[in-house]
Amino acid sequence: MTDQRPQYGELATPEEQRRAAGLPPLDQMPDAAVAAPPAAAETELPVRRTNPVDRFVTIALLAYGLINVVLTAISYLDFPTAMNEVMKIVGVDGEFTNIAQGRVWGTIAAIVLVVGWSVTVAVSLRRLRSRRLSWWVPIVGAAITLLLTSICAAIPMMGDPAFVDYIMSTTAR
Repeated sequence: MTDQRPQYGELATPEEQRRAAGLPPLDQMPDAAVAAPPAAAETELPVRRTNPVDRFVTIALLAYGLINVVLTAISYLDFPTAMNEVMKIVGVDGEFTNIAQGRVWGTIAAIVLVVGWSVTVAVSLRRLRSRRLSWWVPIVGAAITLLLTSICAAIPMMGDPAFVDYIMSTTAR
């Protein structure tokens, strides 16, 4: 004889276990409750095939986005110079003078760009690994990131007197 005690249910019969759990005996159960598990063929998930065109387009869009993010983030880090160029192209008389706020919001916009691209890559890779269509993820990620960085750039622009004068003069026409 061993000095180990039996584990719960080791010595009890299935009927005794059901009675101890407060369940009725199996012979009193309705037939529907004792239904057999579904066949193995019914529970298998369909195999998804890889789509090489989707993979190529997704990776190409992410690569294009990376180049765009690097170049744009560099220009956002030198926000006053970039805004002077934009103002010159648009035809604004004067220079960008909201330099302190431009540097802060330019840095924030550069960070938003990098984070937006990183999240887009993570979601795209996850969808690619699960063999789900993913070409649209870089497009949606770029659109959302563009919206957020545009807001970041608009804040110092709307605080610049030369730009505000230009906006006021074009809306008054």
